[in-house]
Amino acid sequence: MRLKVIAVGTKMPKWVEAGSEEYTKRLGPDLRIEWVELPLGKRGKGADVARAIQVESDAMLAAIGKGDGVVALDVKGKAWSTEDLAGHLKNWQMGGRNISLLIGGPDGLSIECLQRAEQKWSLSALTFPHPLVRVILAEQLYRAWSINNNHPYHRA
Repeated sequence: MRLKVIAVGTKMPKWVEAGSEEYTKRLGPDLRIEWVELPLGKRGKGADVARAIQVESDAMLAAIGKGDGVVALDVKGKAWSTEDLAGHLKNWQMGGRNISLLIGGPDGLSIECLQRAEQKWSLSALTFPHPLVRVILAEQLYRAWSINNNHPYHRA
């Protein structure tokens, strides 16, 4: 099974790349994570934010694999415990579909991305910088995988 993390934002700091790669490489061969970085829509003085979100949305929707299940990371989504995530991960793997996880830009995901998603997941009620979300996501996916594989990393 493949998890494709489709995220707005490029040129992440080295610590983000290192953290994400560390947890990704720990996964077994039964779960692969593919990281897809999309350029941020033009923002700044006088920029049309709605247009920037639309550009990001179009790129995200185009990057979703044919037949993929889609999960949007959204502050208004449902909060999952690590054990909940492990259950979702197990169901995704048993379902035989690849999954695309969407991480929006600084203004979030478009309505089209949210409508395309089969599940909406909130990592926290806290606001995290987008680079940190990638590391948290990678770690939590590894932790969920470790629960499902009886690996000692997760100790409840």
